Amino acid sequence: MGATIEAAVLNTAPGALEIEQLQLDGPGPDEVLVRVVNAGLCHSDLHEIDGTFETEPPILLGHEASGVVEAIGSNVIGLRTGDHVVTCLSVFCGRCRYCTNGQLTLCENRNGLSHDRPRPRLLNAAGHPVRPTAGIGAFAQAMVVHQNALVAIPRDMPLATASILGCAVTTGLGAVFRSARVQPGTSVVVIGTGGIGMAAIQGAKIAGAAQVIAVDIVPEKLKAAERFGATHTVNGRDVDPVEAVRELTRGGADFSFEAVGNSVTAGQAFSMLGPGGLATVVGMVPDTVPIAIKGSELYLQEKRLQGSFMGSNQFKVDVPRYVDLYLQGRLLLDEMVSERVTLRDINSGFKSLSSGSATRVVADIGEI
Repeated sequence: MGATIEAAVLNTAPGALEIEQLQLDGPGPDEVLVRVVNAGLCHSDLHEIDGTFETEPPILLGHEASGVVEAIGSNVIGLRTGDHVVTCLSVFCGRCRYCTNGQLTLCENRNGLSHDRPRPRLLNAAGHPVRPTAGIGAFAQAMVVHQNALVAIPRDMPLATASILGCAVTTGLGAVFRSARVQPGTSVVVIGTGGIGMAAIQGAKIAGAAQVIAVDIVPEKLKAAERFGATHTVNGRDVDPVEAVRELTRGGADFSFEAVGNSVTAGQAFSMLGPGGLATVVGMVPDTVPIAIKGSELYLQEKRLQGSFMGSNQFKVDVPRYVDLYLQGRLLLDEMVSERVTLRDINSGFKSLSSGSATRVVADIGEI
């Protein structure tokens, strides 16, 4: 049984989100109907809105969200009506060679799980399909998603705060804990202090890094980084960030994380390393500009460069752990939400995100 929902749809790119009524299909055997309560605004959404990354409108964006389970399909396991849940865009099949090897973010069947179904999930007023991003489409009053894109959370976890767990927090913390496996006593650099960067800074602190260096060009965000665990800050507009980091670390960092999505800063993340160091690119670097690194630093100094998609997460295990850290007061999440908007004011939230002034913006969509 379908339902009429209000949603913020991207009909042209570049463009702005438009509020309209959509028809949402009911859940299939492996799917779950979720009433959306909150949704985080992500830079990857912004990149589709402003045309930085190509997309095919009409599309319903939004992939990090929290809500309440309204109905479940016949094959759904581990979720019940009334559960509070968080979405994660790295849905997994659990059967392919990567899933069975524990590399869920590399699942071979993700696209099929997200989009292949007998009927479109969403139709607009003209009867045309509207594609939900990553099979989620969270900028709406309700969504139908595959069961492996959801994880249940405790009811004492605030849903507005929980909404950022499924992307920004999981990506930043996972890059530290799972992709790089930061060790106690080491030096860590995080380039970019948005939502993912702030999560990585907190992850480095929790992992026991002796030095946590935040690099950005916005003084206010660098000041905020200290609250999240940065021991040092570097303004890349005032100084050469590579030289500044090498001086602070006496020769180069053990670990670096690029959380901007820029080929220049990705190259800087590699150059900041000391011998044997590991640079992890978390940001969505466009394919149009290559990342420049010195080959001699690879084979003479054994530096390493790697990517991290969604923090190499195993989110059904990771998210409950992060909730525990939050409830214990060891992970600051409320402080990461710098602005809240309604669904109808969602474009203003993206303006804040685009300006660089916001760490994370959350849309209030429904009631608990």
